[in-house]
Amino acid sequence: MVGVRYPARDGDRYPLAPQMLPGEAAGFDALNNFSGIPKGRVDWAATRSHAHEGAPVDRRGGPLPVVLYEPGVLDPRSLGTTLADDLASRGFIVITVDHTHDASAVQFPGGQVERSVLPQEFAGTKGDQGAITDLLKKVVAVNVADTRFVLDQVDALAAGRNPDAEHRALPAGLAGALDAHRIGMFGQSSGGMAALETMHEDPRLKAGADLDGVLAYEQGDHTPGNPFPVAQAGLKQPFLLMGMQGNDRHTVPSWGLLWRHSPGWHRDLTLRGGQHASFTDAESLLPQIGRRLQLPASTVRDNIGTVDPGQAVAAQEAYTTAFFDEWLRGGTGDGLFNGPSARFPVIDYVR
Repeated sequence: MVGVRYPARDGDRYPLAPQMLPGEAAGFDALNNFSGIPKGRVDWAATRSHAHEGAPVDRRGGPLPVVLYEPGVLDPRSLGTTLADDLASRGFIVITVDHTHDASAVQFPGGQVERSVLPQEFAGTKGDQGAITDLLKKVVAVNVADTRFVLDQVDALAAGRNPDAEHRALPAGLAGALDAHRIGMFGQSSGGMAALETMHEDPRLKAGADLDGVLAYEQGDHTPGNPFPVAQAGLKQPFLLMGMQGNDRHTVPSWGLLWRHSPGWHRDLTLRGGQHASFTDAESLLPQIGRRLQLPASTVRDNIGTVDPGQAVAAQEAYTTAFFDEWLRGGTGDGLFNGPSARFPVIDYVR
């Protein structure tokens, strides 16, 4: 299941899109990874995004560059709505991808909901490290295969065809609006892993950003061993690593291996005071939820760290846009990758 966000015209004439559909929200409430957030107390389906459903595509600039987004394990694609909406507002077509039975819950048109099977599969390993490694390899292989299938559908859309499984009508102007020669990808956690591993396997991806996703079949970020093929082979295409506090190429073995083997352009950034979930919509949602539910401040900090949420979101928007602007549109990256920026003091430039 995918969602497509794009620059639109006459958007105010169309309804605001929800962040999560009801079935998706119920599954996320049951399986999300947030510590200390009580189940059944948050209406995850209540939030609206900044997108307008069904609005026509603004094609005044010609075919648009494409960016794929994938979430981390058990997260729905909708937990990356903030960055997806922002990139679309800046002239990219953003395709967000859910991996069925990997995401907490995926709701399809007509209301069918498929819940994650990963908790049961993980329980079935009974803690055996070999079985856990095999499960991680399976998850990555499925994610990469799904992503390459989505790239096939991007080719179809770019050629003016409608790849919708149920042949539903597309928003006006979407068919033919995608530039299949300018495709990038980013993701958080396992989504970032999938971005770089797919880029290693499929030349259609021209640039990739990994937001705090380890590139090894290991449960711990700092555990050496079992690197992905991409980390062993390196990349010629440009890539960006952005980690939480304590995660960079010097501390994450698989990142260091990729760095040493990659002859192309690459940068390594740290979100100072950030946590793993800081690279999702949790960064803006959890402070509000904490206030509404009168949760201890430590609960919010445990999930998204000590970084100021407004600064964290602004920095992520700026750096992801700058990265894809530079490598998919031939821009300058706003100079953000030349060194530390006084505009974004929460970003450490790792040397």
